[in-house]
Amino acid sequence: MEDEKLNKEAGPIVEVPGENKTAQLYPHIILQVLETSYITHDVKRFVLEKPSDYIFNPGQSVNISINLPEWKNELRPFTFTNLPDDDYLEFMIKIYRDHNGVTQKLESINKGDELILHDIFGAIQYKENGVFISAGSGITPFLSIFRYLNKKKRVKGNILIYSNKDHSDVIMGESLHTMLKDNFITIFTRENVVGFIEKRIDRDFLIDHIKNFKQNFYICGPESFVLDLKKILLSLGASVDNIIFEY
Repeated sequence: MEDEKLNKEAGPIVEVPGENKTAQLYPHIILQVLETSYITHDVKRFVLEKPSDYIFNPGQSVNISINLPEWKNELRPFTFTNLPDDDYLEFMIKIYRDHNGVTQKLESINKGDELILHDIFGAIQYKENGVFISAGSGITPFLSIFRYLNKKKRVKGNILIYSNKDHSDVIMGESLHTMLKDNFITIFTRENVVGFIEKRIDRDFLIDHIKNFKQNFYICGPESFVLDLKKILLSLGASVDNIIFEY
């Protein structure tokens, strides 16, 4: 799609401060879906065309709606999972099939359809090495960050703790293990195998796996998960300024 067309449809450009660059924000930009595929049984990957001057920082999100009359005003936040300098945009979106909502409709969206991208935002941006803690699709802001750090050869020194119900829910597990190696820790709450013992990220788990609570902590997942972990980390000596979170 021509940049001239994109700018005309988008309206004025708004600047948003970012870690590395100033993100240019197009309040209403219509982009075509180039490719779709399934990452897990309920997570669908969308690859969209990207304007040449479209900027975001690793970890940021954007409000998206579907370019259909009855859906274009239904905005939902989704995280960029690709690198900022890729020539496409990528999103990995969990599909809630039991909800008559946007993600259920997104399951029917495929190559050639159009999505509308609105404002870019996001509290999670990389500062320094630390411990990343996520649950379920809360991994998505970390994917772009780790891909960025891997490209810059700066992954070393970071730890990722990733909680899911079972193995089938893990998003990009092989890729994360390749980047983080032994610093990629997965735990499961409902794994249906003989001898399985349920594990959760609680106070005891954090004490067993983290030696330094003065470092940075990045947390993303359901609201209750994030708020509970933030409370535990503060009680263990973490600084409120070093806890970066989003839910």
